[in-house]
Amino acid sequence: MAEQLKIIPLGGLNEIGKNMTVYEYGGEIIVVDCGMAFPGDDMYGIDCVIPDVSYLVKHKNRIRGMFITHGHEDHIGAVPYILKKVNIPIYCTRLTAGLIRLKLEEHGLLKSTKIVTVESGMTVKAGKFSVEFIHVNHSIADSVAFAIHTGLGTVVHTGDFKIDSTPIDGEVIDLARFGELGKQGVLALLADSTNVERPGYTMSERTVGRTFNRLFQSCKQRIIVTTFASNVHRIQQIMDAAAECGRKVAVTGRSMENVTKVAMDLGYMKPPKNTVVDINKIKSMPLEKQVIVTTGSQGEEMSALYRMAFSQHKQIEVGPGDRVIISASAIPGNENTVSRVINELFRKGVEVIYDRADMLHVSGHACQEELKIIHALTKPKYFIPVHGEQRMLQLHKDLALQMGMDRKNIVICDNGDAVEIGARSMKCVPGYAPAGEVFVDGYGVGDVGAVVLRDRKHLAEDGMVVVVLPISAQNGDLLAEPEIITRGFIYVKDSEELLQDLRNLTMSTAEAYRGKRGRDLNELKGAIRSAVSNYLFKATKRSPMVLPVITKL
Repeated sequence: MAEQLKIIPLGGLNEIGKNMTVYEYGGEIIVVDCGMAFPGDDMYGIDCVIPDVSYLVKHKNRIRGMFITHGHEDHIGAVPYILKKVNIPIYCTRLTAGLIRLKLEEHGLLKSTKIVTVESGMTVKAGKFSVEFIHVNHSIADSVAFAIHTGLGTVVHTGDFKIDSTPIDGEVIDLARFGELGKQGVLALLADSTNVERPGYTMSERTVGRTFNRLFQSCKQRIIVTTFASNVHRIQQIMDAAAECGRKVAVTGRSMENVTKVAMDLGYMKPPKNTVVDINKIKSMPLEKQVIVTTGSQGEEMSALYRMAFSQHKQIEVGPGDRVIISASAIPGNENTVSRVINELFRKGVEVIYDRADMLHVSGHACQEELKIIHALTKPKYFIPVHGEQRMLQLHKDLALQMGMDRKNIVICDNGDAVEIGARSMKCVPGYAPAGEVFVDGYGVGDVGAVVLRDRKHLAEDGMVVVVLPISAQNGDLLAEPEIITRGFIYVKDSEELLQDLRNLTMSTAEAYRGKRGRDLNELKGAIRSAVSNYLFKATKRSPMVLPVITKL
């Protein structure tokens, strides 16, 4: 039996986030990316969502390494949680390594983890795989694609990318290498589908720099800019624009402070001389000399911009003397939180600049024409669209068909499916590996499941009614009137009549049970629960969670 290559996505398909792909060949495994996703609105109390890696735990002795394309949360966010289950070496570029180290330090895993930094253009041997790092442009520095060389052929895994001919660091995507690989023969292409709905090309990051220069030049107010902490090139451009008009820059917000420190230490961010000052020092300067770079572009509740907007920030008070520039677009699902912060800033008399037409933000993902260029250069035999919701994956398939690919050679899979590639054929095996969502809540990983979430949803929507029933341990007599406690259901003082009805109903239900021999307390609880629930639904058209508590005295 000839060797087969299996490609098993564990996250990143039919969703944005928690990217993770497993490659299996000759009995050995490598993992590409290890991301998290942000919780949905219905995931009450959940901090983040990570992939189910039970398949990796089961086969941990066969894993030869984890390869990371870049340092965004949807590609590195799950690393500390997964490493606690499977300790494997991590291969990535220098900035990505710096950001992963921050995470591992927080989780106390830094000493026990092997991180190997790799430069673009280099190849790492991992068992029967050779993984080549290829430089690409994206909205974070040091991003790479991988050419994964196996005995069966080469797979190109693009990671997140765009084609930027005028990048800030001067390092253009290595299109020549993609072309060479195409000439040598590419077995399969896995490409980023995030922006496949957009025609044309993605604008260069430099266009945002020109916007900053324009907005800074004529301004007499203090300038506060919010953007993604990981976009070090964007922050570099803010610093350059500030230095040009004689302003000082201070950074606030935990992730922003962490990332800028790592990026400066590693030389990915080079602030102009004497431009960056401490947040406490900048306050004493005239407003027209200040630029503050802050977290909060997504309206996150704990972020520095949110705290400024709602007067909770210890150092910065915002008002009519401020211009806030939002240099980011809202991630789908965050529109309402962003709007809340913008409205609050307007209420305080702040000038807010957030219009997308103003070139305040450009995407880090390739649009249709750039995707076509990668397809044309690599000329893959098989194609698997990744990193996108269902409509994006389908549109990416259509784009490959337009370019002349055979429909039989394109596969759209789901998380957990396996694409098996042999010497002459490819097939998709649905549900090959477990691939669900694992919820992280505080220190708990995976201990909150569907049942707990359902209860939280129930409590959030309908509240809770607790019925406390004191009965005699001797003869089962009721010792006092039942006590009714409600949370998130009704305001007790306004509903004395309803509560009295509930007490009477509970007493009559308990009385009916009293005559039964060998009475089971669980049966009594069930009867009270169902009587109270039915009554409340008839009386209020609401279904709170009903918890009967029986105390024997």
